[in-house]
Amino acid sequence: MAHYGFIGAGLMGLPMATNLLKAGHQLTVWNRSKEKCAPLLEAGATYVDTPLEVVVAAEVTFSMLADPQAALAICFSPSGVIQAVGPGKAYVEMSTIDPETSSKIGISIQARGALFLEAPVSGSVPQAEAGELVIMCAGDQELYVALEAALNVLGKKHLYLGEIGAASSMKLGVNQLMGSMLASFCEVLTLLEKAGLDAQDFLDIVGAGALAAPLFAAKGKKILTRDRTPQFPLKHQQKDLRLALQLGDTHHVSMPVAAAVNELYKRAYQYGLEDDDVSALFASLHSAECKPER
Repeated sequence: MAHYGFIGAGLMGLPMATNLLKAGHQLTVWNRSKEKCAPLLEAGATYVDTPLEVVVAAEVTFSMLADPQAALAICFSPSGVIQAVGPGKAYVEMSTIDPETSSKIGISIQARGALFLEAPVSGSVPQAEAGELVIMCAGDQELYVALEAALNVLGKKHLYLGEIGAASSMKLGVNQLMGSMLASFCEVLTLLEKAGLDAQDFLDIVGAGALAAPLFAAKGKKILTRDRTPQFPLKHQQKDLRLALQLGDTHHVSMPVAAAVNELYKRAYQYGLEDDDVSALFASLHSAECKPER
Protein backbone atom coordinates (compact mmCIF):
# COMPACT_ATOMS: atom_id res chain seq x y z
CA MET A 1 0.00 0.00 0.00
CA ALA A 2 1.06 3.58 -0.64
CA HIS A 3 2.22 6.23 1.80
CA TYR A 4 0.17 9.36 1.16
CA GLY A 5 0.11 12.78 2.71
CA PHE A 6 -3.10 14.68 3.37
CA ILE A 7 -3.38 18.39 4.17
CA GLY A 8 -6.74 19.61 5.48
CA ALA A 9 -9.12 17.85 7.88
CA GLY A 10 -12.26 19.92 7.44
CA LEU A 11 -15.75 18.80 6.47
CA MET A 12 -14.51 17.19 3.25
CA GLY A 13 -10.88 16.43 3.98
CA LEU A 14 -11.58 14.39 7.10
CA PRO A 15 -13.82 11.74 5.49
CA MET A 16 -11.62 11.60 2.38
CA ALA A 17 -8.49 10.99 4.43
CA THR A 18 -10.40 8.47 6.53
CA ASN A 19 -11.28 6.48 3.41
CA LEU A 20 -7.63 6.33 2.37
CA LEU A 21 -6.78 4.90 5.79
CA LYS A 22 -9.63 2.39 5.59
CA ALA A 23 -8.26 1.24 2.25
CA GLY A 24 -5.02 0.31 4.01
CA HIS A 25 -2.82 3.22 2.98
CA GLN A 26 -0.30 4.82 5.31
CA LEU A 27 -1.13 8.48 5.92
CA THR A 28 0.77 11.52 7.20
CA VAL A 29 -1.52 14.46 7.95
CA TRP A 30 -1.54 18.13 8.84
CA ASN A 31 -4.31 20.60 9.63
CA ARG A 32 -4.18 24.14 10.96
CA SER A 33 -6.14 22.92 14.01
CA LYS A 34 -4.52 19.68 15.12
CA GLU A 35 -7.57 18.59 17.13
CA LYS A 36 -9.54 18.10 13.91
CA CYS A 37 -7.09 15.34 12.98
CA ALA A 38 -7.90 13.34 16.13
CA PRO A 39 -10.11 10.76 14.32
CA LEU A 40 -7.35 10.23 11.76
CA LEU A 41 -4.70 9.74 14.42
CA GLU A 42 -6.93 7.24 16.21
CA ALA A 43 -7.24 5.36 12.91
CA GLY A 44 -3.45 5.15 12.50
CA ALA A 45 -2.39 8.35 10.74
CA THR A 46 0.77 10.25 11.70
CA TYR A 47 0.57 13.97 12.47
CA VAL A 48 3.39 16.38 11.62
CA ASP A 49 3.75 20.06 12.46
CA THR A 50 3.93 21.64 8.97
CA PRO A 51 2.79 21.03 5.39
CA LEU A 52 6.47 20.82 4.45
CA GLU A 53 6.87 17.78 6.70
CA VAL A 54 3.87 16.10 5.09
CA VAL A 55 5.53 16.35 1.68
CA VAL A 56 8.85 15.09 3.06
CA ALA A 57 7.13 12.01 4.49
CA ALA A 58 4.93 11.09 1.53
CA GLU A 59 5.48 10.44 -2.15
CA VAL A 60 2.06 11.88 -3.03
CA THR A 61 0.35 14.61 -1.00
CA PHE A 62 -3.34 15.51 -1.30
CA SER A 63 -4.78 18.80 -0.11
CA MET A 64 -8.41 19.78 0.50
CA LEU A 65 -8.68 23.39 1.66
CA ALA A 66 -11.33 26.08 1.94
CA ASP A 67 -10.40 28.63 -0.70
CA PRO A 68 -7.67 30.05 -2.97
CA GLN A 69 -6.09 32.04 -0.14
CA ALA A 70 -5.65 28.92 1.97
CA ALA A 71 -4.32 26.93 -0.99
CA LEU A 72 -1.71 29.60 -1.75
CA ALA A 73 -0.66 29.93 1.88
CA ILE A 74 -0.21 26.18 2.32
CA CYS A 75 1.88 25.99 -0.84
CA PHE A 76 4.07 29.08 -0.60
CA SER A 77 4.59 29.76 3.12
CA PRO A 78 8.09 29.31 4.58
CA SER A 79 7.00 25.92 5.92
CA GLY A 80 4.82 25.16 2.92
CA VAL A 81 4.57 22.47 0.29
CA ILE A 82 6.81 24.24 -2.21
CA GLN A 83 9.80 23.98 0.13
CA ALA A 84 9.83 20.17 -0.07
CA VAL A 85 8.63 19.17 -3.53
CA GLY A 86 11.04 17.89 -6.13
CA PRO A 87 11.72 14.85 -8.30
CA GLY A 88 9.91 11.79 -6.98
CA LYS A 89 7.21 13.86 -5.29
CA ALA A 90 3.66 14.68 -6.39
CA TYR A 91 1.00 17.12 -5.23
CA VAL A 92 -2.76 16.77 -5.76
CA GLU A 93 -4.78 19.94 -5.19
CA MET A 94 -8.40 18.95 -4.52
CA SER A 95 -9.66 22.31 -3.23
CA THR A 96 -12.20 24.30 -5.22
CA ILE A 97 -10.13 27.23 -6.46
CA ASP A 98 -9.91 29.40 -9.56
CA PRO A 99 -7.83 28.26 -12.54
CA GLU A 100 -5.33 31.09 -12.08
CA THR A 101 -4.53 29.98 -8.54
CA SER A 102 -4.36 26.34 -9.60
CA SER A 103 -2.00 27.22 -12.44
CA LYS A 104 0.26 29.25 -10.16
CA ILE A 105 0.52 26.33 -7.73
CA GLY A 106 0.84 23.68 -10.43
CA ILE A 107 3.48 25.42 -12.51
CA SER A 108 5.53 26.13 -9.39
CA ILE A 109 5.33 22.49 -8.33
CA GLN A 110 6.28 21.24 -11.80
CA ALA A 111 9.16 23.73 -12.05
CA ARG A 112 10.78 21.94 -9.12
CA GLY A 113 10.59 18.58 -10.85
CA ALA A 114 7.50 17.23 -9.09
CA LEU A 115 4.21 16.11 -10.62
CA PHE A 116 0.96 18.04 -10.17
CA LEU A 117 -2.71 17.20 -10.53
CA GLU A 118 -5.65 19.46 -9.84
CA ALA A 119 -8.56 17.29 -8.76
CA PRO A 120 -11.57 19.19 -7.38
CA VAL A 121 -14.60 17.12 -6.48
CA SER A 122 -18.35 17.26 -6.93
CA GLY A 123 -20.26 16.12 -3.86
CA SER A 124 -20.51 17.07 -0.21
CA VAL A 125 -20.04 15.33 3.13
CA PRO A 126 -22.32 12.29 2.53
CA GLN A 127 -20.60 11.53 -0.78
CA ALA A 128 -17.14 12.06 0.74
CA GLU A 129 -17.97 9.66 3.57
CA ALA A 130 -19.31 7.04 1.15
CA GLY A 131 -16.41 7.38 -1.30
CA GLU A 132 -18.85 8.47 -4.00
CA LEU A 133 -17.40 11.79 -5.11
CA VAL A 134 -17.02 12.77 -8.76
CA ILE A 135 -13.41 13.86 -9.28
CA MET A 136 -12.36 16.22 -12.08
CA CYS A 137 -8.65 15.98 -12.89
CA ALA A 138 -6.16 17.94 -14.97
CA GLY A 139 -2.40 18.31 -15.11
CA ASP A 140 0.18 15.54 -15.30
CA GLN A 141 -1.58 12.61 -16.95
CA GLU A 142 0.99 10.09 -15.77
CA LEU A 143 0.12 11.03 -12.18
CA TYR A 144 -3.59 10.68 -12.95
CA VAL A 145 -3.00 7.15 -14.25
CA ALA A 146 -0.77 6.24 -11.31
CA LEU A 147 -3.38 7.39 -8.79
CA GLU A 148 -6.29 5.42 -10.22
CA ALA A 149 -6.55 3.18 -7.16
CA ALA A 150 -6.60 6.12 -4.75
CA LEU A 151 -9.12 8.02 -6.88
CA ASN A 152 -11.34 4.94 -6.88
CA VAL A 153 -11.24 4.95 -3.08
CA LEU A 154 -12.27 8.60 -2.93
CA GLY A 155 -14.90 8.69 -5.66
CA LYS A 156 -17.32 6.77 -7.82
CA LYS A 157 -16.14 8.49 -11.01
CA HIS A 158 -13.06 10.39 -12.12
CA LEU A 159 -12.25 12.09 -15.40
CA TYR A 160 -9.09 13.50 -16.95
CA LEU A 161 -9.82 16.88 -18.58
CA GLY A 162 -6.44 18.04 -19.89
CA GLU A 163 -4.15 20.89 -18.95
CA ILE A 164 -3.99 22.60 -15.55
CA GLY A 165 -6.97 24.92 -15.17
CA ALA A 166 -9.43 22.69 -17.01
CA ALA A 167 -10.58 20.84 -13.89
CA SER A 168 -10.89 23.96 -11.73
CA SER A 169 -12.88 25.69 -14.48
CA MET A 170 -15.17 22.67 -14.82
CA LYS A 171 -15.72 22.56 -11.05
CA LEU A 172 -16.71 26.23 -10.97
CA GLY A 173 -19.21 25.56 -13.74
CA VAL A 174 -20.70 22.65 -11.81
CA ASN A 175 -21.03 24.70 -8.63
CA GLN A 176 -22.42 27.69 -10.51
CA LEU A 177 -25.20 25.45 -11.77
CA MET A 178 -25.78 23.96 -8.32
CA GLY A 179 -25.99 27.37 -6.68
CA SER A 180 -28.45 28.64 -9.28
CA MET A 181 -30.62 25.52 -9.04
CA LEU A 182 -30.76 25.68 -5.26
CA ALA A 183 -31.56 29.40 -5.23
CA SER A 184 -34.52 28.85 -7.56
CA PHE A 185 -35.60 25.85 -5.50
CA CYS A 186 -35.60 27.90 -2.29
CA GLU A 187 -37.48 30.72 -4.00
CA VAL A 188 -40.20 28.37 -5.23
CA LEU A 189 -40.53 26.72 -1.81
CA THR A 190 -40.96 30.13 -0.22
CA LEU A 191 -43.61 31.11 -2.77
CA LEU A 192 -45.61 27.91 -2.37
CA GLU A 193 -45.54 28.03 1.41
CA LYS A 194 -46.75 31.65 1.30
CA ALA A 195 -49.53 30.48 -1.03
CA GLY A 196 -50.65 27.99 1.60
CA LEU A 197 -49.43 24.85 -0.16
CA ASP A 198 -47.64 21.94 1.43
CA ALA A 199 -43.89 21.86 0.77
CA GLN A 200 -43.74 18.07 1.02
CA ASP A 201 -46.32 17.79 -1.76
CA PHE A 202 -44.05 19.96 -3.91
CA LEU A 203 -41.05 17.73 -3.18
CA ASP A 204 -43.09 14.63 -4.04
CA ILE A 205 -44.22 16.13 -7.35
CA VAL A 206 -40.73 17.27 -8.33
CA GLY A 207 -39.24 13.93 -7.28
CA ALA A 208 -41.67 11.99 -9.45
CA GLY A 209 -41.08 13.91 -12.67
CA ALA A 210 -38.45 15.13 -15.09
CA LEU A 211 -37.06 17.60 -12.52
CA ALA A 212 -36.13 14.87 -10.05
CA ALA A 213 -32.61 15.47 -8.74
CA PRO A 214 -30.59 14.26 -5.73
CA LEU A 215 -29.86 17.91 -4.90
CA PHE A 216 -33.54 18.75 -4.52
CA ALA A 217 -34.27 15.60 -2.52
CA ALA A 218 -31.40 16.08 -0.09
CA LYS A 219 -31.71 19.83 0.42
CA GLY A 220 -35.49 19.71 0.41
CA LYS A 221 -35.37 17.36 3.39
CA LYS A 222 -32.98 19.65 5.24
CA ILE A 223 -35.17 22.68 4.53
CA LEU A 224 -38.37 20.98 5.70
CA THR A 225 -36.75 19.77 8.92
CA ARG A 226 -35.00 23.15 9.43
CA ASP A 227 -31.69 21.31 9.64
CA ARG A 228 -28.87 23.77 8.92
CA THR A 229 -26.04 21.42 9.92
CA PRO A 230 -23.40 22.11 7.26
CA GLN A 231 -22.61 19.52 4.63
CA PHE A 232 -21.58 22.20 2.16
CA PRO A 233 -21.38 25.60 3.92
CA LEU A 234 -23.23 28.50 2.36
CA LYS A 235 -20.06 30.61 2.42
CA HIS A 236 -18.33 28.10 0.14
CA GLN A 237 -21.18 28.22 -2.36
CA GLN A 238 -20.97 32.01 -2.46
CA LYS A 239 -17.19 31.80 -2.88
CA ASP A 240 -17.63 29.46 -5.83
CA LEU A 241 -20.17 31.77 -7.46
CA ARG A 242 -17.75 34.67 -7.05
CA LEU A 243 -14.97 32.66 -8.67
CA ALA A 244 -17.29 31.57 -11.49
CA LEU A 245 -18.16 35.20 -12.17
CA GLN A 246 -14.46 36.02 -12.28
CA LEU A 247 -14.02 33.22 -14.81
CA GLY A 248 -16.84 34.74 -16.83
CA ASP A 249 -15.04 38.09 -16.80
CA THR A 250 -11.85 36.40 -18.01
CA HIS A 251 -13.67 34.89 -21.00
CA HIS A 252 -16.01 37.87 -21.59
CA VAL A 253 -19.13 35.78 -20.97
CA SER A 254 -22.27 37.55 -19.79
CA MET A 255 -23.59 35.79 -16.65
CA PRO A 256 -26.62 37.74 -15.38
CA VAL A 257 -28.24 34.72 -13.72
CA ALA A 258 -25.11 33.81 -11.76
CA ALA A 259 -24.65 37.46 -10.78
CA ALA A 260 -28.19 37.70 -9.41
CA VAL A 261 -27.87 34.40 -7.56
CA ASN A 262 -24.57 35.50 -6.05
CA GLU A 263 -26.35 38.52 -4.57
CA LEU A 264 -28.86 36.21 -2.86
CA TYR A 265 -26.08 34.24 -1.21
CA LYS A 266 -24.29 37.44 -0.18
CA ARG A 267 -27.55 38.64 1.37
CA ALA A 268 -27.66 35.49 3.50
CA TYR A 269 -24.53 36.74 5.28
CA GLN A 270 -26.68 39.50 6.76
CA TYR A 271 -28.59 36.79 8.63
CA GLY A 272 -25.47 35.11 9.97
CA LEU A 273 -26.04 32.03 7.83
CA GLU A 274 -22.65 31.77 6.14
CA ASP A 275 -21.41 28.84 8.25
CA ASP A 276 -24.68 26.92 7.95
CA ASP A 277 -25.51 24.47 5.19
CA VAL A 278 -26.07 25.99 1.77
CA SER A 279 -29.76 25.09 2.08
CA ALA A 280 -30.00 27.78 4.78
CA LEU A 281 -30.46 30.17 1.86
CA PHE A 282 -34.15 29.31 2.27
CA ALA A 283 -34.17 30.93 5.72
CA SER A 284 -32.83 34.20 4.30
CA LEU A 285 -35.77 34.29 1.87
CA HIS A 286 -38.26 33.37 4.57
CA SER A 287 -38.47 36.41 6.84
CA ALA A 288 -40.08 34.41 9.64
CA GLU A 289 -37.07 32.11 9.83
CA CYS A 290 -34.45 34.59 10.98
CA LYS A 291 -33.63 38.24 11.43
CA PRO A 292 -30.63 40.14 10.07
CA GLU A 293 -27.64 40.12 12.43
CA ARG A 294 -25.97 43.15 10.87
